[in-house]
Amino acid sequence: MDLTPRPGAAPAPPGAYHAYAETPVETTTRLRPVKARHPARTAGAAVCAVLGLGLIGGAVTGSWLTGDSAARAGDDSVYTVSRSAWHSVPVDTLFPRTLKGDGAGPGATDRTWSRVAVASDSGCAAGLDPLLLETLRPVGCERLLRATYTDATRSSVTTVGMVFTEAGTGAMSALSTRFTTQRLTGRPDLMPRTYPAEGTVAAGFGDQQRASWTVHVLTELPVVVFAVSGFADGRAVAEPQPAAEAMAAGATTPPAQAGLGHEAKGVADRVERALRRTVADLTEKPA
Repeated sequence: MDLTPRPGAAPAPPGAYHAYAETPVETTTRLRPVKARHPARTAGAAVCAVLGLGLIGGAVTGSWLTGDSAARAGDDSVYTVSRSAWHSVPVDTLFPRTLKGDGAGPGATDRTWSRVAVASDSGCAAGLDPLLLETLRPVGCERLLRATYTDATRSSVTTVGMVFTEAGTGAMSALSTRFTTQRLTGRPDLMPRTYPAEGTVAAGFGDQQRASWTVHVLTELPVVVFAVSGFADGRAVAEPQPAAEAMAAGATTPPAQAGLGHEAKGVADRVERALRRTVADLTEKPA
């Protein structure tokens, strides 16, 4: 698995991880002109045309129902565009400076998160624990992007990341199913790492400070989105809790009472939405 940037890449434009990569334009081949038919063959040609249209209609309907053909081509296009987003989209688009979390806090309270640091793009080994890295190995690692946010009160910090994979829809769907059926999101030994940054409120945000986390394997895009939260004062957390459990009604653990499950889930969801919007804009065909 090659984790190094592509050779010969052009210098990155301001605000982007790497330079834009051009996508080839789809082309169509012109059909050859058909010679004039003998009148006696006209009726037969008409019958063939009707039968042909029926077959084509059936094939198209089948592709709509089964997700084949054009649908797959569309998925391939979205995957291609998504996979290049890590070096073609500005950092401020992938990780907005401010995230608005209307109703994202405990009791549906509003939240606002400010970005305090962005990590350099890297291979996954630099930002994932070995066991999580091994779990994601079936889909490969194109690149890892991370940023750290703090809430409006600067009492919590959250690192959010995106793993851009090398896999297609089948492998991403299989990984998503595995995370769901084996409940991998709730395993502490698969908790993502933090990204502390010197001179910021997240300077003391290390492995021992991880309090709550979430991991989401996307299937529409070749990306795994994760987030991990903790206290901004650097206190260690003896028993981290998955975001889904920390957000549950009646949860009384320190991460739950501090709303850190909501912090991890809220930041991850907003970054994921921003990525989806960006990919949709990039793949939208002109009218």
